[in-house]
Amino acid sequence: MQHDPTSNPAAQSNDGPDDDMIAFASEVFDVARRGDAAMLSALLNKGLPPNLRNDKGDSLVMLASYHGHADAVRVLLEHDADANLRNDNGQTPIAGAAFKGFRDVIETLLEHGADVEGASPDGRTALMIAAMFNRVEIVELLIARGADPDARDAGGNSARDAAEKMGAPDTTARLAKTQDGRTRAPEA
Repeated sequence: MQHDPTSNPAAQSNDGPDDDMIAFASEVFDVARRGDAAMLSALLNKGLPPNLRNDKGDSLVMLASYHGHADAVRVLLEHDADANLRNDNGQTPIAGAAFKGFRDVIETLLEHGADVEGASPDGRTALMIAAMFNRVEIVELLIARGADPDARDAGGNSARDAAEKMGAPDTTARLAKTQDGRTRAPEA
């Protein structure tokens, strides 16, 4: 290896990543936001850590999930990224996808081991979030995959309560049917 006579080793800092590394990481996070599955695959095959996080703790899976890119999420998970890795706010990729309404992303996350009940620090589950935003199709998917409609957040609210408070009539009705089906006495 050749020595660069213009470099000053004493001036180089080992306190953290240099500007080039920060710029590269920024580009990688943008690749996840754009959902460029082919580029992510190439980078992962060259040694990119699959659980790389930005300054907010958002993983590549979180960014791809939140922006609705199921193929990018699949590539990351197939390279051993953690489907349940929370950001600095304690939010999970499945909750981000439920908030945005990306059913295909949620299916991909669940196929790769995402916790259907993974609650944020306030106790909100993906089901509660989907219910709040009147996402019936996602509510049905999550219940079919084992989400507990009776789970309560830190304030004692269920998914149905959250839907009612947010004025989400379709998910309120859907969750009422689920609850009614469980509370009816069996016929003799």
